Amino acid sequence: MRIRQIDYSTAPEATRRAHDDHLSIARITNMKCTLLRSVPAFDALMTWYPLRDATIPILGERLTTIFAHAISAETDCLICSTFFRRILIDAGEDPDHLELDAREQAVVAFGRRLGHSPFTVPDEIFAPVRELFDEEEIVTITAFGALMVATNVVNNALEIPLDEYLEPYRGEQH
Repeated sequence: MRIRQIDYSTAPEATRRAHDDHLSIARITNMKCTLLRSVPAFDALMTWYPLRDATIPILGERLTTIFAHAISAETDCLICSTFFRRILIDAGEDPDHLELDAREQAVVAFGRRLGHSPFTVPDEIFAPVRELFDEEEIVTITAFGALMVATNVVNNALEIPLDEYLEPYRGEQH
């Protein structure tokens, strides 16, 4: 861990307010306790939730999770890849052996590319996505993927430790 997590009892009021407000959406994790060192950074990355909510009607809940997992696994983000492994395992899936149809394979390939090198997406990866989705949907999916990459960067660069509740879901590669 390169950055200490906040201590709620001594944190500034704005930090405690952001913390408490977020509890109505999701749990406070190690990543979030680290991000709360900067409320603007926390707020920026927590837009992940409404962007995910905008992606679900396009991809469906399962494929949205698989897309985020593909990105996180490709960036080798222990926290995020394990978080999505948990969701998949709890839904009865084997994240290491997912059965994917052609649509899902195209979305996963796009996600992996974003995780590997978000600066360019070759035509052979983008073309199937272009055939499946309209422009608004592609922008939403891409922005969600980009925010997923940003979250992975923060976790990896700051070496944020895996949350204890995720340990049982940890993959072998980490």
